[in-house]
Amino acid sequence: MDVILSDEQDDPLPSESLVDLARIAMEAEGLPDSTELAITLVDETRMAELNAEHMGKAGPTDVLSFPIEDFSGDGGAVADGDGPPLLLGDVVICPSVVDANSRQAGVAFEDELALMVVHGILHLLGRDHVVDAEAEQMEQREREILAMIGRSRP
Repeated sequence: MDVILSDEQDDPLPSESLVDLARIAMEAEGLPDSTELAITLVDETRMAELNAEHMGKAGPTDVLSFPIEDFSGDGGAVADGDGPPLLLGDVVICPSVVDANSRQAGVAFEDELALMVVHGILHLLGRDHVVDAEAEQMEQREREILAMIGRSRP
């Protein structure tokens, strides 16, 4: 599995654990070894631009997901490993918003950041949290994946 992490912030974060977590999440979701994912860390200005352009919302947010493949929303990939690489998509995270959210929630920044990686990947796989029942399923899956690395869902 190929995870490309790009840190476009002025103050970059250590990225090895984020790449490892992304690979664990993709493996847990049954994605083939040929899967490719991009994670980009951006500042609030860039995130606000992306949020306005793609979501029609003002201001920065914590995470945005831009899928390339179209999954059914059941959380399971149907691709096999024999074809071309599976281009999952892009997860864009704004660490400063994640930090503010973690402080507000009273949880560790690292736990909140890990949640954003998993949350973004699940969105790429078609999971959503608009409807309460879907939100519960998505949150349960986040807890399961984060538990694999010894983290809890804030």
